[in-house]
Amino acid sequence: MPDLFIQSPPRLGNQYSDDAFLRSWLRRKLPVEVLQDIEGELQQMGAVTGDELYRLQLDDRLREPALTQWDAWGNRVDRIEVTSLWQRAADIAARSGLIAIPYARRHGRFSRIHQFALAYLFHPSSDVYTCPLAMTDGAARTLTVTGNTRLIERAVPHLTSRDPAQAWTSGQWMTESTGGSDVGLSLTQARRESDGRWRLYGKKWFTSAITSQMALTLARPEGNGSGGSGLAMFYVETHGPDGRPNGIRVERLKDKLGTRKVPTAELLLDGAWAELVTADPRNGTRAIEPMLVVTRAWNSVTSVAFMRRAVALAKAYAAQRRAFGATLDALPLHVDTLAGLEVETRAAFLLAFELVELIGCQEADDIDEQQRVLLRLLTPIAKLLTAKQAVATVSEAIEAFGGAGYVEDTGLPQLLRDTQVLPIWEGTTNVLALDALLRGDAATGLEALGERVSSCRSQLQDPELARLVNVAGDALVHVGAWVSRNGDAAVLQSGARRVVMTIGRAWQLLLLVEHAHWSLETEHERLGIAAATRFASTPIDLLADISPRDSRDLLA
Repeated sequence: MPDLFIQSPPRLGNQYSDDAFLRSWLRRKLPVEVLQDIEGELQQMGAVTGDELYRLQLDDRLREPALTQWDAWGNRVDRIEVTSLWQRAADIAARSGLIAIPYARRHGRFSRIHQFALAYLFHPSSDVYTCPLAMTDGAARTLTVTGNTRLIERAVPHLTSRDPAQAWTSGQWMTESTGGSDVGLSLTQARRESDGRWRLYGKKWFTSAITSQMALTLARPEGNGSGGSGLAMFYVETHGPDGRPNGIRVERLKDKLGTRKVPTAELLLDGAWAELVTADPRNGTRAIEPMLVVTRAWNSVTSVAFMRRAVALAKAYAAQRRAFGATLDALPLHVDTLAGLEVETRAAFLLAFELVELIGCQEADDIDEQQRVLLRLLTPIAKLLTAKQAVATVSEAIEAFGGAGYVEDTGLPQLLRDTQVLPIWEGTTNVLALDALLRGDAATGLEALGERVSSCRSQLQDPELARLVNVAGDALVHVGAWVSRNGDAAVLQSGARRVVMTIGRAWQLLLLVEHAHWSLETEHERLGIAAATRFASTPIDLLADISPRDSRDLLA
C-alpha cells in the first residue's frame, strides 16, 4: 500500500503575541505604564485561549447543555448541566476580572480597553461564554446607573466578583413570542401583592444563558397602558433562599443553528418574585438603554474576535497546506484573498474598539460633547456593521480550507454557525439602522464625524493618506446630502441600511487612516497605509436612489 497523506490541522499560538495589530493599537492608545501593568494578563489570556481552551473546545465539540426537569421523586427541579468548557470558561472569566475590571476602574477611562482586550482574546475559545458575560456586564451597569442601593448592594458585588464561588452571571429576559425587537408588545404581567411585593406571570420565548443566578426583565404592571411606556424593569433571582426555582419553569432548551453550548430556554414565569429596578413602574424600555450600550459593545468586540480567529486559522493552514506545487501562502490569489479578510478584520476592530474607548471615557466622566455625540451614533452602527462583516469574513475564511472547512470535526463549521447569531442578537441590522438614523440625532453625529475627518486631514502629510481621508469625507458628505433631499419617511426608512453602512464604512476608513498615520510617524511602518488603501478599494459609499415602490412591487 502506498504511503497515506495525513494533513496536519492548523495550530494556534499565543493569541496576544501573534496579533500584531492588537498590540500596535494598544501601544497607540494606552499610556506606557498602563500597558506595562496589563500586558502580563494579556499574554496569559492569549496563551490559554490559543492552547488549553482551544484544545478543550475541540474535544468538547459534541457536548451540549442538558435539561433535567424532574428528579427521581417527581419534584420539578429544572436542572441544567453545562459543558466542561463552559465550567472552565466561567472560572477563567471570574479570576481574570472580565466583568470586574471596568467597575474597579483601576486605570480610569482605559479600564474598558483593558477589559475588552481580554474579552477579545477570550471569546473565540469560550464557546460563546461571552453571552452571559455581556448580559452580566449590562446588568451591573444598569443597576449602578439606577442608583437602587438595595439591588446594587445585593447583586453588583456578585456580578463583579473575581471569586468563582461568589460570582454571578445575569440573564436578560426581553423576548416574547409577540415580539423580539418590538418589546412594547410584551404580555408578561406584574402583579403587586398586598405586602407590596411583585410577582411576574408570562412566557419568555428566548432567554439565553438560563443558568444565571439573576436576570433583568420587562413586565407590564397591572393597570399600565400598552406599548413600551407601560412596561417596567424588574430584577429577578432565579432561585429562592431554599434553592428551589423562583416561580420559574424551564419549558425546553432551544434547538438552534449555532451557539448550541449556550443554554437558551423558553421560560414560564408563574408567580416569580421580583423587584422593581427603578422607582417608576413605567418606561422600562428607557431603563434598559445603559444595558444595550454595553451589550452592543460586547456584540461588536466578539464579532471582531471571531473574524480574527477565522483569519488566524486560515493563515496557519495556508502556511502548511500544499497545492499545485506550493504552500497556499505562496499562491498569489490565495494571498490576495486572505489579505482582504485581514483588512476587513482590522477595520472592524478599529470601529468596535472606538466604541469601547468612548464607553470608557463616558463611564470615567472624561468625555467631551463631540465624543458624547459620536458615542450615540456609533453604538448601533458598530454593532450592526461588525456583525455583518463577521459573517462574511468567517464564511470566506472557511472556504479557504476547501472541503475541510465543511467537515464538522475540524471545528470550523461551528465557528460560522456561532457567528451567524451576531447580526440577530442585541438588535437586528434593520432595527439598528432605524435606531441610528431615525431615533438618534444622526445629523449632529454626522457633523461631529465630519469635524473628525477635517482634524485628521489637517495632520496628514502622506499624499496617499490624504487621498484616502477624502474618500471617507466624500462618502459622509454624500450621506448628509442624501438624507437632506429625501425627507419622505418611506424613502428614509427603506434606505436606512445603506445610509448607516456607508457611515460605518467611511468611519472605518477614517480610523484606518488615523492608525496608519500614527504607525508611520511612530513605528516607521507603511503597512497601515497598505491596509487603508486596500479597504478604500472596497465599496465605501453604498448609497443609491432606490424606489420603495419598486421594492414593494418586486415582492408582489
